[in-house]
Amino acid sequence: MARVALVTGGTRGIGRAVAARLLQDGFKVAVLCRSGRWGEDEPAGLDAPVFACDVAAFDACAAAVAQVEAQLGPVEVLVNDAGVTADAALHKMSREQWRQVLSVDLDSMFNMCRQVVGGMRDRGFGRIINIASINGQKGQFGQTNYSAAKAGVVGFTKALALETARKGVTANAVAPGYIATRMLADVPKPVLDEIVQDIPVGRLGRPEDVARAVSFLAADDADFITGAVLAVNGGQYMVG
Repeated sequence: MARVALVTGGTRGIGRAVAARLLQDGFKVAVLCRSGRWGEDEPAGLDAPVFACDVAAFDACAAAVAQVEAQLGPVEVLVNDAGVTADAALHKMSREQWRQVLSVDLDSMFNMCRQVVGGMRDRGFGRIINIASINGQKGQFGQTNYSAAKAGVVGFTKALALETARKGVTANAVAPGYIATRMLADVPKPVLDEIVQDIPVGRLGRPEDVARAVSFLAADDADFITGAVLAVNGGQYMVG
């Protein structure tokens, strides 16, 4: 029987590519996003139900997971991709910019994992894959909020991996570099060119590059990999 995978932020960018790849791999996939529908400016929706959810709100996450499980069955693979940015140098950053990014990018890890980890432990199987970032590893100017949140994702993932390893549940993070998604749409071309110059493979990443890594970690036979941070950044930042 096909396993059930749940992808937050799954209607666009990296999340959409992850959902498409997991469908290709034979999973039953559900997608969460704030609006609860495929974007009108996106390609046609995938063959996966979409549920409305504000991942920064614990009760909303509980309700959304309950809906998914009622329709598809217990969630066995959780991919936490939903995230936002609100960039500013710290001396200009508002309290709202800080709180928004930490709530969506980091609080959501607890809000979502808390809903599914108990069932995964009871069933003796689970795959939790959290999308971190190169900027949570090396920092980035104007992103103290985002870098802090994504660094927190890494620490959260490692601690959760320790807690669940003997229960058949793995927890890993994927740390993308600069990926050609809407998040980079407003970056001027000269700046993008400079970014690409710093990437050894000579190009921006594609959402499918990240989806491939998530697919690998979601597999049944990836059971000896937990607490890992898989970098998908074209060699831009290497950690031994």
